[in-house]
Amino acid sequence: MANNHTRRGPGGLGSGPRGGFRKPKDLRGTLGKLMGYLGRYKALLVIVVVLLVISSACSVAGSYLIKPLINNYILPGDFVGLAKMLCVMAGVYVVGAVCSYGYARIMVHVAQNTVAKLRADLFNKMQKLPLKFFDTHTHGELMSRYTNDIETVSEALNNSFASLISCSLTFVGTVVMMIVLSPILTAITAVMLGVMLLVVKTIGGRSRRYFAAQQKAIGAVNGYIEEMIEGQKVIKVFNHEAAAKAGFTGLNDTYRDAATRAQAYAGAMMPAMGNLSHINYAITCCIGGLLAIRTGDLGGLSAFLQYTKQVSQPITQISQQVNTILSAVAGAERVFEIMEAEPEVDDGKVTLERVKENPDGTLTEANYDTGAWAWKKPDGSLVPLRGDVRFDHVVFGYDDRKIILHDISLFAKPGQKIAFVGSTGAGKTTITSLINRFYEIQSGTITYDGIDVRDIQKDSLRRSLGVVLQDTHLFTGTVADNIRYGRLEATDEEVEAAARLAGADSFIRHLPDGYQTALSDEGGSLSQGERQLLNIARAACANPPVLILDEATSSIDTRTEKLIEKGMDRLMAGRTVFVIAHRLSTVRNSQAIMVLEQGNIIERGDHEDLLAQHGRYYQLYTGQAELA
Repeated sequence: MANNHTRRGPGGLGSGPRGGFRKPKDLRGTLGKLMGYLGRYKALLVIVVVLLVISSACSVAGSYLIKPLINNYILPGDFVGLAKMLCVMAGVYVVGAVCSYGYARIMVHVAQNTVAKLRADLFNKMQKLPLKFFDTHTHGELMSRYTNDIETVSEALNNSFASLISCSLTFVGTVVMMIVLSPILTAITAVMLGVMLLVVKTIGGRSRRYFAAQQKAIGAVNGYIEEMIEGQKVIKVFNHEAAAKAGFTGLNDTYRDAATRAQAYAGAMMPAMGNLSHINYAITCCIGGLLAIRTGDLGGLSAFLQYTKQVSQPITQISQQVNTILSAVAGAERVFEIMEAEPEVDDGKVTLERVKENPDGTLTEANYDTGAWAWKKPDGSLVPLRGDVRFDHVVFGYDDRKIILHDISLFAKPGQKIAFVGSTGAGKTTITSLINRFYEIQSGTITYDGIDVRDIQKDSLRRSLGVVLQDTHLFTGTVADNIRYGRLEATDEEVEAAARLAGADSFIRHLPDGYQTALSDEGGSLSQGERQLLNIARAACANPPVLILDEATSSIDTRTEKLIEKGMDRLMAGRTVFVIAHRLSTVRNSQAIMVLEQGNIIERGDHEDLLAQHGRYYQLYTGQAELA
């Protein structure tokens, strides 16, 4: 199974970006968007820059003070002046340390607030994206935006941006002071720095390449592990343990080889730079010593040697920070790709409003729960919500190249129960998804109480529909919270009434804390049937006029199904109901049954009519054929 998480591995150049180097596609554009988030903290960023300048100046000045310290105080034996000079140096370094702490603390505040805003905007954007977007992006791929990508941005904002500026300032200041102290020695150091840069480029390039291979390999390993864990039952049933271990061994060996090469180059960087720095120091000492003998400037030599030890550090750090920042920009780019995705289009003007019926039969809006709803048109007129749903020559495909539904026409009058049966892929669930406007049809019309669903605001449309899906999904929280998800303002009494209606009250009261029992991991402590009962109770709590049951009882055993049959009948009473079911026994009492195959309605009628036709439904019901 493919793993869509972007994995983060050990670092490359010293302590550079983890998980390999990623280059952004549009560096300037993404940086501009990121700066837009940072723009709210302009005053704080100005303070950061000022503190960075002071900190870097203190670092450079502290080393330069070694020259007068030796020449003016140590060599002449002026111990009083030496003490004063040491105090001055201490003061310079203290100021530098305070400024370093100050800008680091401010950047943490700016970074965390920026990342929090970025994460919130990303989450809010995802709530506005169409369902089609999630069909084409895996959960792992989307989660990596919140984890790896935003975490990379956070790391860069916390440390890398400020560190890059600090290192650059320190490097420039160091070079300037080295030139001031000794142009000859500076030229020698420049040659060695050129060699260091060549080493960084050579080793760094190979390191990034091997870290990319490592990242790919660990993704394959983690994906395989995830797949094997999820399929443990199947593995054990078919005695597949040996083959599973063999598959893992191959992937693990590939990861080991890639990681070995990546770490070998990464580990070589610092020793190589350290040894070159030592060579530079030794050469500088020899030549500088000869010059000092001639000039007597021992203090200048000492200060220059200090700069020699410092000058290579910013180069290495700048290389690391640039890679980290570019990786962060690449991560931000992936986040902004989601934010710039086309949101769900909603041109509807008709809204759903609570109403009350006046003695003369007219409707007026109400600001309290009356149990009655109406569609409010743009002209202010109210159309009672009855639950009349009609398809008129509907053609639909998830893309224009593959049509799923072919010229579908059907109607469901208020209070009718309409059932869909057919093989997998026939288009049953697709029809119910179109009622919700999860997708837009290519041609034809779908009307709800005589109103084109495209003219109804999607929030209002979906509020009028209750859906019980085949795949259960429970959220972290109490049992009551999960039922109340259908209608957040529902009281405890209404929650319990919904549970009784669905037939879930009995088992809930046997839970350790009843309705206040905490659920996690999608209700892992509950059976599949119990989880489905809670989903049905959630729909009952919503109390919608139109109900969609997408194989809602497929996960419930026959005994449990019979226990909730009366409750389901009560739930469906007075509502327009669309039922998708594999068990034909659940649709016998439907006013109309649609038999679909390959996106076409091939038979329609009630149970008795379809049996009399001796067609596909008859074959399925009598066991002469099975649903694929």
